[in-house]
Amino acid sequence: MGVVRIIGGQWRGRKLPVPVSEDLRPTGDRIRETLFNWLQFEWEGSQWLDVFAGSGALGFEALSRGASEVVMLEKSALVAKQLQANKQLLVAQGATIINTDAQYWLASHAQQKAFDGVFLDPPFRDADLDLWLKLLINQGCLKPNAWLYIEQPKERVLSLPYLRAYRQQQSGGVSFGLWQLQTPESELVS
Repeated sequence: MGVVRIIGGQWRGRKLPVPVSEDLRPTGDRIRETLFNWLQFEWEGSQWLDVFAGSGALGFEALSRGASEVVMLEKSALVAKQLQANKQLLVAQGATIINTDAQYWLASHAQQKAFDGVFLDPPFRDADLDLWLKLLINQGCLKPNAWLYIEQPKERVLSLPYLRAYRQQQSGGVSFGLWQLQTPESELVS
C-alpha cells in the first residue's frame, strides 16, 4: 500500500492510503502544489470532475482547499473502494466516487451537469487525449470558461484550438498544464 499526502487546506498533512496498481500514478506533491497555486482563488465553492481519479490526490486536495464538490471516476473496483474508504476517513461530504469506465460515463453524461473544472490525467499509455476532450466538451461537462487540467507524458504534443493555454510546465517525464474553455457552445468540436 502506498500513501499520498494532502498538501494544503483543511486536511493539510493528512496521509491517505493508495493501493499499488500498475496504472496508478499519483500526481506528485510539487506538481499539485503548482496547480493549486495557479488556481488559488478559484477553489471556493467550485465543482470539479476528476475523470481518472486514481489515488484521489487531485480531488481530495481540491475539496481540502474549498471546492464544494468533486465527482471522481475510477474504473478499478479495488481503487474505487480505497477512494470510498478515504472519503470516509476525511468525512469528505463533497466527494462522489463512481466506479465506472470514464468513456462510458462521459458518453452517457449528455448535459446532465456542467463543472467549473476537470482534472484529466489519463493513464500514460492512453494516447487519445482528443477523444476525452471532445467527450467533455460535446457532452456538456464544462461550464463556460471552465478550467481543464491536463497531465501527460512530456513528449506528447497537444493541439487544443478550443482551449486557451493558461500555464504549462514540465517535471521529469511529465508535462502538465491548465487550459480554459474558450469555444462558444455553437462551435463545439465534432
